[in-house]
Amino acid sequence: MSGDRVERFRGEEYVVRSVTGSAATKAYRCPGCHQPIRPATPHTVAWPVLPSTFGSTASGLDERRHWHNGCWRSRESRR
Repeated sequence: MSGDRVERFRGEEYVVRSVTGSAATKAYRCPGCHQPIRPATPHTVAWPVLPSTFGSTASGLDERRHWHNGCWRSRESRR
């Protein structure tokens, strides 16, 4: 999809996509702060380029997570 980019997180490459508020129709829980991301909230979706279960039929997209934009930006400083 257009607008996707690749960024590093914990030594691995992740595909990163920005989601606009109008495209955010579901609630998610941010893995950075563990707080809800409410519908209509702009946020970031990220998934590993290579799946953690290498050799399986799974793709990295199966491991996508929805993050608050600020939580994604400060991801490396979190434990």
